[in-house]
Amino acid sequence: MMVEMICAGFGGQGVLTTGLILAEAGMKLGMNVLWYPSYGSEMRGGTANCTIKFSDKEIASPCAKKIDILMAMNAPAIDKFESSLRPGGLLLVNSSLVEPDRKYRDDVKVIKVTTTTIHAKEKRVGANPSGMTATRKKAVVKLSADSKNIEIFEGMV
Repeated sequence: MMVEMICAGFGGQGVLTTGLILAEAGMKLGMNVLWYPSYGSEMRGGTANCTIKFSDKEIASPCAKKIDILMAMNAPAIDKFESSLRPGGLLLVNSSLVEPDRKYRDDVKVIKVTTTTIHAKEKRVGANPSGMTATRKKAVVKLSADSKNIEIFEGMV
């Protein structure tokens, strides 16, 4: 089984970090993974994307022609990569930055998430000598319905 995904958006939106976290989660599940970043020289504010592949077999190429999942953080990302989604693929859209009346392909599943305004869950990690309790942000990743949850804390990657 091979799952191919592209995360795309502006530099500074965390698309490369998201891809890296997902690749790390795949490795923790014992899968073969590939993370292939692509970004402009301007970094923050320029375009950025990464290809992530998950497989139970060896991965021969970083190229992804028909992807299963597209995480698009802005409209230019959708413009560039929507045609690469296979029929029945999943399109995750940052509805904070994409117009609500935008039209999408009929043969893909679209899920809109307000990622810009989402708040991270915090996990307590203990009290420090001053009596203040320290907290760390955490992400929970689940690659398939029958896989275990993988918790990744800020600073692990």
